[in-house]
Amino acid sequence: MTDDNLATDGGLSAEAQRVLDEIEEKNVDFLRLQFTDILGTVKNVSIPASQAEKAFDEGIYFDGSSIEGFVRIQESDMRLKPDPSTFAVLPWRKKEDSAAARMLCDVIDTSTGEPFAGDPRYVLKQAIERANDMGFEVNAAPEPEFFLFEEDEDGRATTVTGDAGGYFDLAPKDLASDVRRDIIYGLEEMGFEVEASHHEVAQGQHEINFTYDDALTTADNVATFRAVVRAIAAEHDLHATFMPKPIARINGSGMHTHMSLFTEDGENAFHDGDDEFDLSETAKQFLAGILEHAPAITAVSNPTVNSYKRLVPGYEAPVYVAWSDRNRSALIRKPAARVPAASRIEARFPDPSCNPYLAFAALITAGLDGIEQGLDCPDPVRENIYEFDEEKREEYGIDTLPTNLGEAVDALEEDEVIKGALGDHVSEKFVEAKNAEFSEYIVEVSEWEIDRYLETF
Repeated sequence: MTDDNLATDGGLSAEAQRVLDEIEEKNVDFLRLQFTDILGTVKNVSIPASQAEKAFDEGIYFDGSSIEGFVRIQESDMRLKPDPSTFAVLPWRKKEDSAAARMLCDVIDTSTGEPFAGDPRYVLKQAIERANDMGFEVNAAPEPEFFLFEEDEDGRATTVTGDAGGYFDLAPKDLASDVRRDIIYGLEEMGFEVEASHHEVAQGQHEINFTYDDALTTADNVATFRAVVRAIAAEHDLHATFMPKPIARINGSGMHTHMSLFTEDGENAFHDGDDEFDLSETAKQFLAGILEHAPAITAVSNPTVNSYKRLVPGYEAPVYVAWSDRNRSALIRKPAARVPAASRIEARFPDPSCNPYLAFAALITAGLDGIEQGLDCPDPVRENIYEFDEEKREEYGIDTLPTNLGEAVDALEEDEVIKGALGDHVSEKFVEAKNAEFSEYIVEVSEWEIDRYLETF
């Protein structure tokens, strides 16, 4: 059997052996082997730590027909292959004499022995491999925002925030600062390097930023981050949600994603000190590729009906397909960089409900397509686009993102590049799931409609 965890002599790799040693050293008694379905929901199979060596050697089998977007009942046997580099002890499961840990896994199709085409982690690996073939390493850093809500007496989530904080506020207005502290401690125990945390603009809204890393590690970190935030919030009797717009008429939660390409010799391919914006031609073509494919990308980076309640003018969420080096009303921003290595672009439209593997794969592939096509980058828009009327937007050639999930899925179905990034299996299953979600949504009658029309007509 061919397996990256096995050494050439048939024994376990040094990294797998290190994990076995750490399991014994830290008294780990259970392992959670985690992966995600196409919607980004983390799934796991729990095994006794005594089975870790078998997991590395043979993998762990599971029924793929029970997972969203995986396989049909007649082809259901799948295998999890643990990635030893992702081993981490779960800080909220530590006890005096034992602990639990997790490893992220790749999904293997048992009928072929090859990576499963429907595994989102594999989809991202394919996009990264494409970048590698072009001579680039992909780095990314997201800024996932989330809300902390109180629970009711039955332990169910409410939309009561329990604080009156605003952007960068301190206690006593920011009553959740202690929760953020515990989340940060938990993340650091799991190997995260946290750069900053703060209260966001809306009441009950928070942001924790972690360091730039390669795109696969970063996507793994996003999946882990969401699990850590939810688990530690629950210890404080709070509910953490990454729903993009849980409360009407206030700012929603985004996941601004910073990206750059580095060459094989470690140079930032996005930096050009002679350019007005310190951006190389490669960076501008990459940026142009994202703008070109933005409508289709939104189906993946903003994948819920609720995502489009955030993507409306007036709430600091970008809806206009343009870029800027100054203001945040554009879809893509060029952040200021103190050193050449920090030159990057910031895609401001993704939200934290997305599957990070698929969202990063779509962004990367769009950018690489821009490089391969040699797309011309439009001029930056330095004015506040929110203040433009339709005539002025047309004058500047600024398009608008899809206004709902149905439009976004339509754009995805028409975009061969982004569908190609996802692969035939994932794009088919994703479109099927999202069309069903939107169809279900449009036949519902909301409380707003009842309040507005029931007694009027």
